[in-house]
Amino acid sequence: MSKTIIPFRADDVSSLAKSLRAQLQARETTPGHVELLNMLARAVGRRNFQQLRAEAEDVPTTPPPLETPPIDERRIERVERCFGGGRLARWPARREDQVLALWGLWSKLPAGQTFGERDISQLIGKLHDFGDHALLRRELVISRLVERNAEGSVYRRVERPPPPDAARLIGRI
Repeated sequence: MSKTIIPFRADDVSSLAKSLRAQLQARETTPGHVELLNMLARAVGRRNFQQLRAEAEDVPTTPPPLETPPIDERRIERVERCFGGGRLARWPARREDQVLALWGLWSKLPAGQTFGERDISQLIGKLHDFGDHALLRRELVISRLVERNAEGSVYRRVERPPPPDAARLIGRI
């Protein structure tokens, strides 16, 4: 028989800990598996584990599909004007435009390769004209389009599908 996954969530971990402590102190012996499940359920305001399981079964397992926002052609054209010859000629002023421009840079980074800090800086330097590779490198990491290790010495492009507006921009630059 397959195992049913039952999610457990506590709004206040401190209250959870206090409730479990009080329930454990009231016992003379170590509780069994089902008794522990009941204690956890009571700690989050349910009568017992059966109620917790019944509530979990009522929750749909798949989230409803998200609506894709319409593509903003004016925004894409505005960001496209920041590029010239496939290079980022100027840094957009609006944050939403900056993120879209970062997707354009992301598309030009080689997939599946790791780079040292100097290598990624040189590569980014070849992709823009305004001389601030450190800003672009930092923004790519903040936007989670590039990941780096804790020391900041190894960088890698994060592989994921671009949003529709970014995909359209990438096709144009």
